[in-house]
Amino acid sequence: MKFLVCGGYGFIGSTFIKNHLKNFPNDIIINIDNLTIGSNKLNLSEIITENYSFINEDIKNFDKIEKISKDVDVIVNFAAETHVDRSIANPKPFLETNILGTYSLLESARKYDKKFIHISTDEIYGDLENKKSFNEDDILKPSNPYSATKAAADLLVGSYKRTYGIDSIITRCTNNFGPNQFPEKLIPKTIIRASQDLKIPLYGDGNQIRSWIHVVDHVSAIDALISRGKSGEIYNITAWNEISNKDIVEKILKIMKKPSDLIEFVPDRPGHDKHYSIDSSKIKNELNWIPKFNFDDALVQTVNWYVENKSWWEPLIDEKTLHPQPWTLNWNN
Repeated sequence: MKFLVCGGYGFIGSTFIKNHLKNFPNDIIINIDNLTIGSNKLNLSEIITENYSFINEDIKNFDKIEKISKDVDVIVNFAAETHVDRSIANPKPFLETNILGTYSLLESARKYDKKFIHISTDEIYGDLENKKSFNEDDILKPSNPYSATKAAADLLVGSYKRTYGIDSIITRCTNNFGPNQFPEKLIPKTIIRASQDLKIPLYGDGNQIRSWIHVVDHVSAIDALISRGKSGEIYNITAWNEISNKDIVEKILKIMKKPSDLIEFVPDRPGHDKHYSIDSSKIKNELNWIPKFNFDDALVQTVNWYVENKSWWEPLIDEKTLHPQPWTLNWNN
């Protein structure tokens, strides 16, 4: 099979490419990425095969996307603006990439009858409040510009399935972690700042609960859905590792033998959701998919990777990626 992977130099996209080519070495992958913040060519530096190629392009470039998509079998869309804090500071790039970019890809999938896998997020459900974990049929209540644009993209994909009959699947996953994650995210930011004995900023009281999954488990679920998922369906993906931000930072500090007083509580960000929780019974029951990574063991491995790979993350850190309140910065500079 021939794949167009959009956003393939990002954290999850690059892991998907590495994992897929390892398991399906005869498949062909074209990676399209516009190399903005979060993309890193080092993420795929070990890939040396004629079955992989890269094109530096933006998914919003409709004409180019149409030409590239013509000869592939599957389009997998990882490309997105993803950081909530940056979406608060400047929502415009999120509307452009997450909505218009998805539209561009959908038009190619419609015109050339391609399978379309859209990678979404659990954040579109919003705050859990007083109910059981969200399932795929729950109402979307996004709380910030990032999750609102991802919810809009999901609805757009669904409309193309119903109106045009495209072969599409939507995945909604919980927080990912593992090697090669961009330093602005909670786990790598904590490891990097702790390694330099810098304060670890936590919003509010730090009791916001998130569910975590190792990135390799996530991409293995995507591969399972590509081959065995039902067209037109939505699938939640989680490993059920629900833990507060404060607890996960404390775990990292303990692994690194750093004092807990490195934690610094900072004013909460606007519209901050307190609890994300999704039910992934659907993918488990239909595809017999279950995560394989033990959370605590994988967290230790992740900490060790960042400690041992300073040369990977050091060129990426600056005031913006490690600032305690990124929405107060001008991200256009």
